[in-house]
Amino acid sequence: MTLIVEQPLYQMDIEKVVDTVSWDSFSQQSFLIIGASGMIGSFMVDVLMKANQKFSLDMKVYAMGRNQERLMQRFAPYLSEENFHIQIGDITKPLPESLQVDYLIHGASNTHPKAYATDPIGTIMTNLMGTEVVLKHAVTTKAKRVLFLSTVEVYGENRGDVELFSEDYCGYIDCNTLRAGYPEGKRVSESLCQAYIAKYGIDVVIPRLSRAFGPTMLLSDTKASSQFILNAVRGEDIVLKSAGTQHFSYIYVGDAVTSLLYLLQHGENGEAYNVAGGAPFDLRLKELAADLATIGGAKVIFELPDEIEQKGFSKASKALLDIAKLENLGWQPLFDKEEALRHTVEIVKDEYLNV
Repeated sequence: MTLIVEQPLYQMDIEKVVDTVSWDSFSQQSFLIIGASGMIGSFMVDVLMKANQKFSLDMKVYAMGRNQERLMQRFAPYLSEENFHIQIGDITKPLPESLQVDYLIHGASNTHPKAYATDPIGTIMTNLMGTEVVLKHAVTTKAKRVLFLSTVEVYGENRGDVELFSEDYCGYIDCNTLRAGYPEGKRVSESLCQAYIAKYGIDVVIPRLSRAFGPTMLLSDTKASSQFILNAVRGEDIVLKSAGTQHFSYIYVGDAVTSLLYLLQHGENGEAYNVAGGAPFDLRLKELAADLATIGGAKVIFELPDEIEQKGFSKASKALLDIAKLENLGWQPLFDKEEALRHTVEIVKDEYLNV
């Protein structure tokens, strides 16, 4: 198996991000990436380490997760570097006080339907308890800033009264369901952030991420977009388990990471910001499937979901994000839709299938 960081196309995307970020304020700073083996966390680590290498920034990077073997394998190229550290731990347990960093990025969470259905308690508590652990640690160690990675799902179902969700919108969520654990866990965690800001004066910014995709996805990810990508990688027909009319905002992982770094520098304390790729990434599910089928040389077919999958599916049929607030700060996406989708398929194919 070829490591993803050795893939030329992946390195091209990393370089594109690194060359766009203004790094001066991050020089000699330290970062704790919680959920470092996940899609966004792993890309973030690669970007920080590439920036260190390219610009001699002397940034310290702590990659945190529960599985030491997975972290050691994923970040093997950095293990001998003095500015890189693996931190093994469950974020629902207290962090050691000796771990003092400038920036804490809390991205640990179940993020796909099957996990919501099979680990519903973990889905809620990794957000709620994990967020409390992060915030307490920020108070104790006087961290400069916390990023709590929230989600488009906090908006619930579109009530039919808006085209795009702005940050002050609040749709409908039936909290008395198994599936509600993910959005409600994120909602209450956002409220906890506000409570800690009010009581302790810490600095927290909340990016609300749209549906993210990219080559750092986990093969176990059961999100529709991830399954479509794997179909395209294998040259298989793409299976739609609905009519495909769901209309969602998406973001490429490279743009997600640029937005997080931008918010570390420019976001306002206590504010939430929608994060998405813009109008070209506002896609109906059948459009996303068709685009990926074209890349994979296959076609789209329809199939009913099984019972476990159905329990994990969102009821939302339209969730488009208004990103004006983030754009008004000065952030813009880097990657166009075709580039993002094609790079995802080609990098995953090279990494996992060696073809």
